[in-house]
Amino acid sequence: WGSIEASRYDGPAGHFNRTGSNGALLYMRKEGVTVGNITVDHDSTSFNTSSDYRLKTDAQPMVDASARVQALNPVNFEWISSGERVDGFLAHEAQEVVPESVTGTKDALDEEGNPEYQGIDQSKLVPLLTKALQEALTKIEALEVRITALEA
Repeated sequence: WGSIEASRYDGPAGHFNRTGSNGALLYMRKEGVTVGNITVDHDSTSFNTSSDYRLKTDAQPMVDASARVQALNPVNFEWISSGERVDGFLAHEAQEVVPESVTGTKDALDEEGNPEYQGIDQSKLVPLLTKALQEALTKIEALEVRITALEA
């Protein structure tokens, strides 16, 4: 493992620069298979994870998305290190609802007794939120039809 540390002048710790064309800056691979990449185009950066249908099997519709979203507990919290207040989730709580969104184990310690902090990939919540919104829109449309019929 290596690390890159920012200079004492608060500049960037490092950078990638792609010249001449749009495309990948960095590929992430596991056992020789690309599982993600970072790409750039003229004006933006994309952080991509594998999603090709050829890598998947047994795709099934999601069920009870609205109930799962209701089980999430978004909070506003203060970061201990900076005092900055932000909206987000507590990883161990989100892990109970969307386990694939969280890495690490609640209250884990390394061999020296130091905390091993959990992380969350909030992008893993997007499919659940999308399905819950679709469920809500379907209910709204059905209610609108019923209201129109009652008012007629």
